[in-house]
Amino acid sequence: MNPFLSEELVSERPVVVRRRVKWGECDPAGVVYTPVFSEYAISAFQMFLGALLGPPLQEQLRALDLNTPLRALSFDFKRSLYPEQVFDMTVRVREVRNTTFALDIHFTDGPGQEILAAHLVVICVHHAERKSRAVPERLRELLEDYRGRWPAPALATEESTHEENSRS
Repeated sequence: MNPFLSEELVSERPVVVRRRVKWGECDPAGVVYTPVFSEYAISAFQMFLGALLGPPLQEQLRALDLNTPLRALSFDFKRSLYPEQVFDMTVRVREVRNTTFALDIHFTDGPGQEILAAHLVVICVHHAERKSRAVPERLRELLEDYRGRWPAPALATEESTHEENSRS
């Protein structure tokens, strides 16, 4: 990673964003502030859309009469991140619905250990009207193709999660 960059797209298929933790993103204990993870996830989501639709992203979205606010964002934390730590965010399409689509973003460190998983539900709205709309057909095709080539890992079942928690 370029030492002067804090973020770069390292793969478009699947989308992988490499990021370096900036000192200012950390609390006095030296770990990343929890709200900063939202910025990381949204940045990876925007790079994902840019890789699918092509640059410049905002022009592509206007051409599709599309805005993409989040309806939901959740995190499952496994490890902390520290200043100057480099990590990767890999984006997978979980599901494509009528007016929304769901993405998983897996954060891993250099050795490939999971740091956290983010889950985003994106709602499609008309660009000017700000009213819900169906996922544009072009975007739907791109999302479905991407999901077919790089499927999201299976979700842990409640039973396996309960077994894991009882071993801890």
